[in-house]
Amino acid sequence: MQQPNSGRIEIGRIEIITGPMFSGKSEELIRRLKRARIARQRVACYKPDIDLRYHRTAIASHSSQTHDASVVTPNSDRLREDLFANGKIDEVDVIGLDEVQFFDNDVIPLALELVHLGKRVILAGLDTTFANEPFGPVPNLMALADEVTKLSAVCMTCGAPAIHTQRLGASQELVVVGAAGLYEARCRTHFQPFIDEHESEQLELPTIG
Repeated sequence: MQQPNSGRIEIGRIEIITGPMFSGKSEELIRRLKRARIARQRVACYKPDIDLRYHRTAIASHSSQTHDASVVTPNSDRLREDLFANGKIDEVDVIGLDEVQFFDNDVIPLALELVHLGKRVILAGLDTTFANEPFGPVPNLMALADEVTKLSAVCMTCGAPAIHTQRLGASQELVVVGAAGLYEARCRTHFQPFIDEHESEQLELPTIG
């Protein structure tokens, strides 16, 4: 009987976890990374430095689940530098990246390069903005992914499945980091982009260069 080829090339894959805010994206990313560790796979996890809502050195879900993460500027060149510094990439099997919508479009060829190196790349992020427009590189990553998991939340108006993120307040800045009190999940019926329903303080961040 022919023996299996022990020298076969490992096949990488891209997994996208997306949906509106409060749908459990970070929680699902954390779950997959923890399972990878249980399987004795070597994991590297990253988050952008503009998202420090819950923890400075970990990705964190709204349900208080956490996983240690390296904090990087949302720039694909900086992420590449960290991954490939001192041969780090050879010591990693699984790479997780939270809030990928904040990264530039160069994260797409980087993800494909990692796949060709046999890495499992798990990316979590919003697919649409508060204005219901495609958010950053996420839609293109979805098109290239091996697996796309699109989660829904619960509409805060009627309790139906929610696929939209409703911003509360008057700010029209694209990047306004916040959670409950600044955003709500909404269904199609009750999603109202650009309509100021509530007054609330906004944390406005500088434009990403």
